[in-house]
Amino acid sequence: MSEDYGNDFITISDDEGNEFELEHLDDIEFGGSEYKVFLPTGISEDDPDYGFIILKIIEENGEALFGSVDDEEELNAVYDFYMEQLFLEEEADSDAGNVE
Repeated sequence: MSEDYGNDFITISDDEGNEFELEHLDDIEFGGSEYKVFLPTGISEDDPDYGFIILKIIEENGEALFGSVDDEEELNAVYDFYMEQLFLEEEADSDAGNVE
């Protein structure tokens, strides 16, 4: 996880010019591609739109850009991989606290 210096916040705009602030949680590599995981800020955790936002890094003219993951199968695979990594990390953290 990228918690060495705390999480970063970014502001992105959608195609209609609406701006959203996102909290960057982690970077992951999966299937030969790089993804970034975010949470939206400024909305309640009870809001149905609240949840992980996974954006794919796309190279265009030598510049790294954020792209949406439109393929539902790809998005589900990346999400499942990320959740598995979180579970393994939490398990390792809890095991590190147990002294036998």
